[in-house]
Amino acid sequence: MSRDRVKKLQKRREAETFQFQAIGYVENEFQEPTSPDILSASHSRIVLAPDLVEGLTGLEPGMALMVVFVFHRAEGYDLLQHPRGDRSRPKRGVFALRSPNRPNPIGVTEVELLAIEGSVLTVRGLDAIHGTPVLDVKPV
Repeated sequence: MSRDRVKKLQKRREAETFQFQAIGYVENEFQEPTSPDILSASHSRIVLAPDLVEGLTGLEPGMALMVVFVFHRAEGYDLLQHPRGDRSRPKRGVFALRSPNRPNPIGVTEVELLAIEGSVLTVRGLDAIHGTPVLDVKPV
């Protein structure tokens, strides 16, 4: 890639910023980062803003949902990282990993919807900790 093209891409990247507002947050027993395997086997609640409840129309228990959230406690990133922080494993590129430490700390996880109570979704499979801001929920 030419230097001019690289400079244009860098300039564009610096100029493009986006703002998102959380639509809710995660409630579960995990206050600290935990193994993704343990997190994804547990149940979590996604507490949405009450004014969004109408947007849940059509969702039913048993459905697969995609939850988009922010790794709100991530601090910085390296382009090469050891998978799951395990130094015995060779480093891989950040875009080949599900690491929370990324250029944009956004997480995406497929979950099973277990129940809906008002604006609260109970799900299984969410690899996010208590207090994690939720940006969106989509059907798979």
